[in-house]
Amino acid sequence: MLRPFYDWTLRVSGNRHSERWLAAVSFIESSVFPIPPDVMLVPMILADRTRAWRLAFIATVASVLGGLAGYAIGLFFFEAIGQPVLEFYGKADKFDEFAEMYNAWGAWVVFGAGVTPFPYKVITIASGLTQLDVMIFVVASVLSRGLRFFAVAGLLWYFGPPIRKLLEKHFGLITVVFFVLLLGGFVALKWLF
Repeated sequence: MLRPFYDWTLRVSGNRHSERWLAAVSFIESSVFPIPPDVMLVPMILADRTRAWRLAFIATVASVLGGLAGYAIGLFFFEAIGQPVLEFYGKADKFDEFAEMYNAWGAWVVFGAGVTPFPYKVITIASGLTQLDVMIFVVASVLSRGLRFFAVAGLLWYFGPPIRKLLEKHFGLITVVFFVLLLGGFVALKWLF
């Protein structure tokens, strides 16, 4: 299912608009899109390893901005729909407990999701939903997303094509693991409520 998209990214990685596409994918992945920007970042760096640091910077900035969009989705969606539903079912107090716990550990939760394959969009939306301090959210996002994308860039810059062969060989497994983590993230949030 994702193989055609991966093949497309290989074709456009040298395109003059590829950096814009990377920024767009990095932005929307942080709030709604299921495909991580790494799918574009990897072939783009492998096509021209001298751009590794620039591409990591683009992915980081766009991802954090997209994370803020996800935060806004959680913030405004909750006020408009979530709160009345919780009140209808008598669960508003339980949500307050969850929000308090989430915000106590929020910086670590955001950082962990930003670095790991855990779907970052789940955390961006949950952060808005619980009204995590936006500065904590931004700092944790910049540090974690920067670490993730610059680590990928560094590995690809240093090792180059052998990494591409490894990714292509295990692409199916990587895709399955990603979607299991995505689904698990949403299930975990539902279970916590």
